[in-house]
Amino acid sequence: MPLLIGAALVAIYLVLGILYESYIHPLTVLSTLPAAGVGAVLALMLFNMEFSVIALIGVFLLLGIVKKNAILIIDFALDAQRSRGLSAVEAVREASLLRFRPILMTTLAAGLGVLPLAIGFGEGAELRRPLGITIIGGLIASQLLTLLTTPVVYVYLDKLRGRKRDESALARHIETETTPA
Repeated sequence: MPLLIGAALVAIYLVLGILYESYIHPLTVLSTLPAAGVGAVLALMLFNMEFSVIALIGVFLLLGIVKKNAILIIDFALDAQRSRGLSAVEAVREASLLRFRPILMTTLAAGLGVLPLAIGFGEGAELRRPLGITIIGGLIASQLLTLLTTPVVYVYLDKLRGRKRDESALARHIETETTPA
């Protein structure tokens, strides 16, 4: 299981790195995933269930939903920064305000969609319940935490990226001035 989760994280990072043309901003998206994982595990513990293969499938589904929510904010913020020249703080604030409703609606739709699995009875319910509980627990935790942490991580990593960009520009400037023509 750890190998599968690690491979999923590497695949997510690579795809997001290509999408954003950045090494830094995929980390912003990946920073949302621990909240979902912790929420899923806590929900399983709360209902005294084991972390089974079915629960792992729920975690993979959950990672996709939570990742999409972070992408909605980050994609909008990056576009605002690049096209309108907004600062990182202004861009992520605007993105968070404008994308809150779609994020909330997606989370509610996914949570209510798996609610019958989580509370289901009858034949096969013991197989389906961990899937529903994992997804609902992870969605609740990630919704509460990532709406607060994603903008903070975005601004912090953008400052880090800007500092590295400034350092490399300074090094190029020093190199061109010290090189004899």
